[in-house]
Amino acid sequence: MRGFHPQFADLPEDFPVFPLNGALLLPGGRLPLNVFEPRYLALVEDALGAGRMFGMVQPDKRLARGDTGPGLYRTGCLGRISSFSETDDGRFLITLTGLVRFTIIEEIEPLRGYRRVRAALGGYAADLLEPGETKLPFERDDLLKALRRYFSHAGVDANWEAIAAMPDSALIVSLCMACPFAPEEKQALLEAKDESDRARALLALLEINAFEDGHDEDDEPKAS
Repeated sequence: MRGFHPQFADLPEDFPVFPLNGALLLPGGRLPLNVFEPRYLALVEDALGAGRMFGMVQPDKRLARGDTGPGLYRTGCLGRISSFSETDDGRFLITLTGLVRFTIIEEIEPLRGYRRVRAALGGYAADLLEPGETKLPFERDDLLKALRRYFSHAGVDANWEAIAAMPDSALIVSLCMACPFAPEEKQALLEAKDESDRARALLALLEINAFEDGHDEDDEPKAS
């Protein structure tokens, strides 16, 4: 269950965005961020004083660079700072918890060096619903087998006991966010219509990436 559960009417339409290539935030997911650039330190300071919310969005390499920076994908995810600490050298260590996806309508005037957007959230209102018991559109064992092959290929030593204990919904969100997929693959996961489509896309990406070098189905993950 999410610790902060806003009503749709409480969400902003104008808010800062943190463009970060390869970073995926999904509703209900938790994204740790190590913030050190002055403009993003300013973004976090301002967000802490104004509802703790800002959006995560990826740069879109297909678009031309503009006056404020690289072109952005139109779809991102609004998050809320759910934990915060400051280091002795002036960095912020925060956790951003995903709330709801958004579609960028337009970019508005930057503030203190960071970018801001006006966004539409209505198309993703269902993201705010408390997650229930999601039924995967395939057998969970199929996902775990594909995950073992993928982790073997990537050289990842996984905590399989923790994975086994996770509910289906939490597992899908965690894997989508944590697996080092390409930025365009992460964007496809973000833009999936619903949890079932996201689960199908995740399974496909695990299988494609695991077999790109011809790994055998019986490969086991490497131990550290």
